[in-house]
Amino acid sequence: MENPTTTEVTVDLELARFSDHRNEQRTRHSQALAKLMEERDDLYGVNALADLVSDSLRWTA
Repeated sequence: MENPTTTEVTVDLELARFSDHRNEQRTRHSQALAKLMEERDDLYGVNALADLVSDSLRWTA
């Protein structure tokens, strides 16, 4: 794309902003899940995805 139009540039900026927002949201949710799993041991084993996220965060800490 040698000479992008204004529309193409605007779309690219919006996509980048959306991607940043999704990454921030994913981080916040992962942190909240890790905190909840740390506080409530009885929740471990209830949901496999929650266990995976919690374990992954512990391994990277």
